[in-house]
Amino acid sequence: MPEAALSLVTMGGFSGYALLDSGAGRKLERFGTVVVDRPEPQALWSQRLSKNEWSKAHAAFSASGEDDEKGKWRIDKPVPESWPVKIPAGRGDITMLCKLSGLWHLGLFPEQYPHWMWMLDKLSRFERETPRVLNLFGYTGAASLIAGKAGAEVTHVDASRKAVAWARENQAASKLDDAKIRWIVDDAAKFVAREVRRGRTYHMILVDPPKFGRGPEGEVWDLFQDLPRLLSDLAKLLAPGPSAVVLTVYAIRASALAFGQVMRDTLADRGGTFDCGELAIAGGSGTLVPTSLFVRWHA
Repeated sequence: MPEAALSLVTMGGFSGYALLDSGAGRKLERFGTVVVDRPEPQALWSQRLSKNEWSKAHAAFSASGEDDEKGKWRIDKPVPESWPVKIPAGRGDITMLCKLSGLWHLGLFPEQYPHWMWMLDKLSRFERETPRVLNLFGYTGAASLIAGKAGAEVTHVDASRKAVAWARENQAASKLDDAKIRWIVDDAAKFVAREVRRGRTYHMILVDPPKFGRGPEGEVWDLFQDLPRLLSDLAKLLAPGPSAVVLTVYAIRASALAFGQVMRDTLADRGGTFDCGELAIAGGSGTLVPTSLFVRWHA
């Protein structure tokens, strides 16, 4: 078995997104023209910007209890029901419509931008064959739209009708109505098992599973119990020859990167060397906000 190297992949922002500051359990971000203040439990260090700068946010999310995703938005400045965020996607852009939905998510996970560019690089190898992309737990479709814009045939699967409807809105906003994208509301594991029986194959598979979830018919998903079986099925769906997989896991409550940074904050005057690895967002203040674990494979 080849040795795996631990790597730190950072996303420094793009025209439609910037991490302005983080610390004290919060992060200050700009999505398009809207600035939001959201919880970030792993931001253990001190905030760099002044309270006055933080107060300029259009909206702030207040968590309730121990679950950082439950709570409500406090609107301090007018925010549209939805607003566009441009994402560079190779030749041109795609448009994602962000919203202050019931959760603290806005419909876009910008930290995955390096994964999307990695995907484009792998898809660019196909000159005589149209690459087939499977996007599981695809949410509002950023990766699907970027792949579709690049000319791939995309199958987008998510158990949430609301998320798939939102993804279709993003397709219209991106003017990609002619892109070859199938939008499917289904339980990911059941869909994959059926694709195996059909003998279907894909050149690129994206997997972004939740820690816990339910399918459209009440199917239960538990990351630690169900992921190994899902990955086993996905291996059967990989096309022979050039192919690739991106697995992103957000089910982390502690991070080597977070603890590394609080140590940097504490021992700033002592020097020394620190080492850690994850997918993270780089902010203008010089800190990194850890977001997820990932595995990327390609052949």
